[in-house]
Amino acid sequence: MPKTEAELFAFLAELGIDASTMRHPPLFTVADSQALRGEIAGGHTKNLFLKDKKDNFFLVTVGEEAVVDLKQIHHLIGASGKVSFGKPEMLMELLGVAPGAVTVFGVINDTARRVKLILDEELMTHSLINAHPLTNEATTSIGADDLLKFVKATGHDAAILKVSA
Repeated sequence: MPKTEAELFAFLAELGIDASTMRHPPLFTVADSQALRGEIAGGHTKNLFLKDKKDNFFLVTVGEEAVVDLKQIHHLIGASGKVSFGKPEMLMELLGVAPGAVTVFGVINDTARRVKLILDEELMTHSLINAHPLTNEATTSIGADDLLKFVKATGHDAAILKVSA
């Protein structure tokens, strides 16, 4: 079973990570979440769950306004050939979330470490990063350094790369 939002918050607390969460109606797109601007400070994320032809999986987390060239990104992230979006079943199996709730926090559910995490260099210039806490009915704000601490504690290594145009 995937971790719950409460289990994610408990994990962050165990790591000594301060995070604040704002509840809101379900948000499925960047456009939906932009309606909250002004209420939540920091960098807001957009997430791409991708796979290559050898069934390697990637979670690419960029700023909400970022433009990503999906025809060229495979060169940057170390994929075997061009990438496509991963199927919803694999998203649930690997990251424990449904489409519309894809989040960097999903790596907590990737206990087999099958997903390679890519964080966009520009996004990581923000001192505060905002992401869904395994549900699209809330936004959690976390310090950029604390996000890296969280990722490491899940057993993942985040590659910080310039993937946005």
